[in-house]
Amino acid sequence: MTIFIGSDHAGFTLKQELKKYLDTLGIKCEDAGNIVFDPTDDYPDFSYAVARKVRKTRGARGILICDSGVGVCMAANKVSGIRAVNAYNIKIAEKSREHNNSNILCLGQDYMSSRQAEKIVKAWLETKFSAATRHHRRVDKIEPRV
Repeated sequence: MTIFIGSDHAGFTLKQELKKYLDTLGIKCEDAGNIVFDPTDDYPDFSYAVARKVRKTRGARGILICDSGVGVCMAANKVSGIRAVNAYNIKIAEKSREHNNSNILCLGQDYMSSRQAEKIVKAWLETKFSAATRHHRRVDKIEPRV
C-alpha cells in the first residue's frame, strides 16, 4: 500500500514523526509537502496534492495534518473520489474505514500526541471496508453528482 502524506506548517512536526512511524511498519510513504517548515504556507495546497495522488493511484491512501485536521479535511473532500475523515480517536478512524471506505485520514497536531496519532493511523490502516451491501450503497450515494 502506498501512503501519500502532507501537512502545512501547523502539522509539520507530527507529519515528520508519522513518516518515521510508517517506516517502522514497512509502509511506503511519499511526502507531498510541505518538505520544509514554512510558517507562511497554506494547507489547501498540500490537501489537494495528496488528494490528487490518492485519486490517481489505485489502492493508495493519504494522511493530512494541520493544527485541527479540519481545514485539510474540508479541502481534500473537494476532490472527486476522495472520502477524507477528520479522526480524533481510534473508533472514528475504524468506522470511517469500515462504513465509509475513507481514503484520506486527517489529523490535528494541536489535539493529540504523536503516540495517539500513531494508534489512530494503525487502526485506520488495519481496518477494511465492510462487505455489507448497505455500506457500498451509501458510499456510492456520496459520490459527486455535479
